[in-house]
Amino acid sequence: MTASSRRGFLAISGLAMAGTALTLAGCSTTNTALAPTTGAQDDTVAALPMVNKLRASKGLSALTLDAPARTAASIQAVRMAKAEEMQHLIGIGDDFGKRMKRSDVKLPAAENIASGQHSVEAAVQAWINSPKHLENMLGNYRGLGVAMATGADGRSYWSMVLSSGS
Repeated sequence: MTASSRRGFLAISGLAMAGTALTLAGCSTTNTALAPTTGAQDDTVAALPMVNKLRASKGLSALTLDAPARTAASIQAVRMAKAEEMQHLIGIGDDFGKRMKRSDVKLPAAENIASGQHSVEAAVQAWINSPKHLENMLGNYRGLGVAMATGADGRSYWSMVLSSGS
């Protein structure tokens, strides 16, 4: 690689990294910017009875609707849809705890994600069928938020946030 091609590569790399940082910063400025996320479908009301039925069958207390968890779930669903990948951490410097704090989610919190399910029922069932996701749903949490966004690839991207709030 020549010196001039290395400089070009470094400049392009810097632009790519700066673009990523700007994208992440755009998702995390203020509560106003975080309130209902464009492109996300809030499915918390539909998911809550399913999750609470599961929790009741294990002798656990019911979860409640939690506005910050709903916001955080919407943001994560949109992020995954835009990236067209199912990942908890997207982009350089992404941090789950900081992301939850920016949405005012009371910690501790947990996040379940899924992709490709065509209904909230199917997404919740996929999480029930996964031991780690099931463990999250049966954890010591009080609040819930669930959202879905569709990527340009036509896939659905689901996020569930369980919080200590509400």
